[in-house]
Amino acid sequence: MVITIPYSPRELQAEYHGRTQRWAMTVCHRRFGKTVMVLNDLIRDVLTCPRPNPRAAYLAPLYRQAKAVSWDYVQEFTRGIPGMTYNQAELRADFPNGGRLSLYGADSPDSLRGIYLDAVALDEYAQMSGRVWEEIIRPTLSDRKGRATFIGTPMGHNSFYKLFEAHKDDPDWFIRVHRASETGYVDAEELADARKQMSEERYAQEFECSWTAAIQGSYYGRLLEEAETKGRIRTINADPGYPVSTAWDLGIGDSTAIWFFQHIGPEYRFLDYYEASGEALSHYAQVLLEKARENRWTYGEHILPHDARQRSLDTGKARVDTLAELLGTRPVVQAQHKIEDGIEAVRKMLPNAWFDRGNCSHGLDTLRHYRAEYDEVRRTFRLRPVHDWASHGADAFRVCAMHKPVKAQRWEPLKYSNKGIL
Repeated sequence: MVITIPYSPRELQAEYHGRTQRWAMTVCHRRFGKTVMVLNDLIRDVLTCPRPNPRAAYLAPLYRQAKAVSWDYVQEFTRGIPGMTYNQAELRADFPNGGRLSLYGADSPDSLRGIYLDAVALDEYAQMSGRVWEEIIRPTLSDRKGRATFIGTPMGHNSFYKLFEAHKDDPDWFIRVHRASETGYVDAEELADARKQMSEERYAQEFECSWTAAIQGSYYGRLLEEAETKGRIRTINADPGYPVSTAWDLGIGDSTAIWFFQHIGPEYRFLDYYEASGEALSHYAQVLLEKARENRWTYGEHILPHDARQRSLDTGKARVDTLAELLGTRPVVQAQHKIEDGIEAVRKMLPNAWFDRGNCSHGLDTLRHYRAEYDEVRRTFRLRPVHDWASHGADAFRVCAMHKPVKAQRWEPLKYSNKGIL
């Protein structure tokens, strides 16, 4: 049987479909047609996979994005296949050969645990945590040696950038960068008009695939660039004369994030960062004890957010009480504060902050990516931040900043007396 899918790839898309490498990355400008391209590639993979019951997955940053952007496309391009069935509640298309294409969101990556995949596409990977690939998606491909594609537009130096830098010269990877000025997919008149209405940085990022353009709406991007320039992101050794404190963001269904730091005079020295999801409090207590033993740290305060006082429905105990028993010392629970006050406290603290480049790498990514939500209708940023994978590390950092808010350092000139003795 010959099945014709209503999709005609352009030259650059056809090059992607004809690749032989297992791994692929396409960095492309807006309106390139990347989502349509990878969905049709996944459909072909399901139809032509020689293994029984093939499985393919499309992953968007948010589940609602997967539904809004891709679900109609999946039905449009597969409707002509005899025997297709669709489950809209689960965003799942079932093929007559026993294959399946499912849509997921990186905001609930645990839904992919325990499955196997023959092919996966991660769309707008720049907006996802690198942990989604490393800890969850990659293992699902191992049993059947499935293949993966990463697509998107740059958003600064994050997991997408790191993956690109690591594999841009690797022959085992199909790597392409498609800029609007080179593809011709958006006509010159439209590009000129977009350039007039957008900032230079935003245009460079969205249409010219610039990695150096700052993330739009980033709360701390400029301050972290300054820290990098001034050498405050480097290897940091703990000072044995001072205790190490921790600042937490506690998650139940979400991730729990912990910053490890020393407060020495006006300086905050961030030595390490840890994040995990789906773990009991005993797991995090064990992590703290192991880090103390390995690094010979003595702990100071453990600072928890205000919701640590909430009681568990299972045990009837507050999480602060459970941690107190596990750690052998009672943590400090912070009073509730406004998010905007916490963001301002972080901005005041960052000029005095030092970070260990290696141990705090993922934590720094969360701070760089933490940004205000953009209102597409009003063409302005909303007051509230975007809640995504970066929120947990940024929230824990805000707990640290609000514990003892730091005033910006201003050096006053010395005042000398004009009196003397003759």
